Amino acid sequence: MCWPSGRRSPVDERAAPLPGQAAAEVPERFERLMSCTEADWQRWLPAALGAVTWQALGPSEIHARIGTGLLRLRWRVLPERPLSPLVRLPQLQVAFAFEHVGAACRRVFMQRFDLYLQRGGG
Repeated sequence: MCWPSGRRSPVDERAAPLPGQAAAEVPERFERLMSCTEADWQRWLPAALGAVTWQALGPSEIHARIGTGLLRLRWRVLPERPLSPLVRLPQLQVAFAFEHVGAACRRVFMQRFDLYLQRGGG
């Protein structure tokens, strides 16, 4: 997808590498800081997982089947991040642990997951 100027759209650049460029590798284990409340996260999570079968193992952990492998997601609420005296961002630390999920499957899963959770900004 291109802008009217002919430049590739940033969304398109994230979704697929340019010719001759390697796709970003998704490690088997990593953590992310998410700027959302735990209630938002839990509300968004089923749709972000898509058709993947998953099971809650407690209030802050799920296991999701990806092909013949497994994704373990664990999260914990962190203190709010102050941006100014009047603005504070909620934060969650989310740990992703893929087990027996190939690199290509991890990449495809995370592309969809990230696009679903992406929120607009100004």
